[in-house]
Amino acid sequence: MNKKISAVRIRLKRAYERPSAEDGARVLIDRLWPRGVKKKAAKIDQWAKDIAPSTELRKWFGHEPARWEEFRRRYTAELHQHGEQLDNLRELARSGAITLVYAAHDESRNDAVVLRDVLLEL
Repeated sequence: MNKKISAVRIRLKRAYERPSAEDGARVLIDRLWPRGVKKKAAKIDQWAKDIAPSTELRKWFGHEPARWEEFRRRYTAELHQHGEQLDNLRELARSGAITLVYAAHDESRNDAVVLRDVLLEL
């Protein structure tokens, strides 16, 4: 199915924020479990660690703003190697709201931002 996904269907939320009913399916997209977050409290429906940035890319980026554009480019290339997982997340978003849960402090420059943009591509 190639039906375009509405941007309102894919939300982003830090793992340290409280889950809410509006979150829909909560998908943790980090390779590592967020430090200090209890699994029961996080209410994660799916842990998609296979599509998280590679360890090498994550360490290289180090959340340095100057490296953001290159991180976006490299991570997008990595994501396109995981077509089946992307398709699964797209189908989940077509059936209702999903929230991509991440641990990064920077809300505008993180892996969830890149993943959302890739999921919204057609």
